[in-house]
Amino acid sequence: MSTSVPSNVAGIHPTITPVPQTPPPGDSPAPPGAAPERLASWISDLTALHDLTERLARTSTLRDALHETLRAGAHLIGARRGLIALRPPAPGDREGPTAPDRLTGYGLTPADLGQLETVPPAAAPHTRLLDGAGDGATTELTHPDLAADDTLDPRLRDVARLLGCAAGHAALLTAEPGTSTGTGTAHRLLAAALWLYDEAAEPDQRQRELLTRYLRHAAQHLAHHAALATARAELATLREGLLPGRLPYLPGVTLAAHHRPRPAGGGGDFYDALALPDGALGLAIGSTAAAGDTGAATVAAVGRLRAGLRAYAVMEGEDPVAVLSDLELLLRLTEPARSATALYGFAEPAAGKLVLASAGHPPPLVVGEHRTEFADTTLSAPLGMLACWEAPSVEIDLAQGETVLLYSAGLLHRTGEPRDRAFARLQSAARAATPRVRADPQALIDHILRALPAGAAAKAGGPYDGREETVLLAARFH
Repeated sequence: MSTSVPSNVAGIHPTITPVPQTPPPGDSPAPPGAAPERLASWISDLTALHDLTERLARTSTLRDALHETLRAGAHLIGARRGLIALRPPAPGDREGPTAPDRLTGYGLTPADLGQLETVPPAAAPHTRLLDGAGDGATTELTHPDLAADDTLDPRLRDVARLLGCAAGHAALLTAEPGTSTGTGTAHRLLAAALWLYDEAAEPDQRQRELLTRYLRHAAQHLAHHAALATARAELATLREGLLPGRLPYLPGVTLAAHHRPRPAGGGGDFYDALALPDGALGLAIGSTAAAGDTGAATVAAVGRLRAGLRAYAVMEGEDPVAVLSDLELLLRLTEPARSATALYGFAEPAAGKLVLASAGHPPPLVVGEHRTEFADTTLSAPLGMLACWEAPSVEIDLAQGETVLLYSAGLLHRTGEPRDRAFARLQSAARAATPRVRADPQALIDHILRALPAGAAAKAGGPYDGREETVLLAARFH
């Protein structure tokens, strides 16, 4: 029986209720030290969950987040392998992840995943959870001994035996309302995960509870990554749609292009090649960016610049300076806070002439049998930087078999070196091309990309991290 006893604490005499020493009737006495052991176990579990969720929070892509979720789940329930199947997008659903990310394995080869995909959806634990998620009842499935369970589909048991899997535990991942879409549904289904054991086993109650707590957090994180991956894919599709679908065919000239977009979509580089009247050719390349730009804003700016440049090239393409002057006026009127670099050239293949004007863009490189040199377009400033843009034009006489290479600044940044040394490396790479490579503009582009690998800057300690956009446009005159 508990009683209140007086206690003297710093001159104060409050009434303190002591901890009961006698268990209530009907309860068995707890063994000595049980409470501290339980407390230590809880602290250990919470610490483990904290560490795992921190690792998950550091992932930057959907694929990395899926792999980390599988790794953490395997650690929590003592499994060695696993996979996650993402929910296929419903018709008209913009939130569905891209196809390559719908099935991710952990400790499983692509061939292993292919074998698991041959199991009928109604028999595989993870697809059964996805298909039956609407009833709101089943959130996990456990098969502690696949070989001994005669109720399972024979194909599932055959695949398990082929992969050396003796048991499996599947769990459903769902996101709370409004995680990424703001919909009012009770839960928005994301995925189902399946972990595989090498021996007959199943997670105990404590492991199940830890896994449930972890997956509740992981589902929220995956929902954000899935929405972001979808937005990036749509932005990249839009970005590619703003570039030429195909290059024109003109007598006397062969064209080739290379575009390496940024992994996150967006990107401010553009290029174009236009067939103009009387067999003439317009060549253009440029770049735009602004501090604090979102990817969508940059893509919109690229679309406006390229559309304006095409219109001005058709109207007054013989005068590249006038084309860039009109483009500068368009930029100033539509986006006065934005600057851009651009280079436009008017070529007459039959006459072997090219007239260029540049607005702060890297100079084109002329590659031929007897010369490999840059065109002199240094006396120019980017569009939107001066009160009134103006620059001289440059005329180049092209010999038969010579190639004009236009490129973005991203090609120079691949080297991770100062600008003058980057130009020298580019010139040396083009000069080292064999006659057979110089005769094919696409082969020349590939040769230069191999000579200036994307990882060169990282090896040299430079700032380039392989995430910058790269554009090359080559025109060989013959």
